[in-house]
Amino acid sequence: MSDSFVHLHLHTEFSLLDGAVRIPELMKRTKALGMPAVAMTDHGNLYGAIDFYMAAKKAGVKGIIGCEVYLAPTSMQEKREIAGRKRPSHLTLFASNNEGYENLSKLVTKGHLDGFWHKPRIDKDALREHSNGLICLSGCINGEINELLLTDRPEEAKHSLVEFREIFGPENFFLEL
Repeated sequence: MSDSFVHLHLHTEFSLLDGAVRIPELMKRTKALGMPAVAMTDHGNLYGAIDFYMAAKKAGVKGIIGCEVYLAPTSMQEKREIAGRKRPSHLTLFASNNEGYENLSKLVTKGHLDGFWHKPRIDKDALREHSNGLICLSGCINGEINELLLTDRPEEAKHSLVEFREIFGPENFFLEL
């Protein structure tokens, strides 16, 4: 189905205050709409990943496991306000294979254990260390690139875009619209 829509930025009930869809209902609706696949990109966690994957498999839908992670403006170890920056920006990551799922799990865990400050944050050093098997979307309006563009800093936005392409490779980094 080359003209099929696949939802790649979707928050389930495990994205508290941001998503409400329950996984069984999501799979019913995905199937009813003829979508061949659907992603789960809950904020900062993978709590529903196994249930999501199993429900997708049962429904005959390709389940794409992802997470909308929080990216610290500098180091995840730095726990203070940065002038001119939001606390954490958003970045959408998908596991493209088993190594990617392991790396996504490691990043989410690091965010909770090492980078937690208001939210579970990671940084670009952690991304560099665990980028294999991951596909990256630049993030929603709260993504770093968009934040820099919206605050009239196009050169910093371009630098950020180039940095993400270097971390994930040009074939695994996409601008999210």
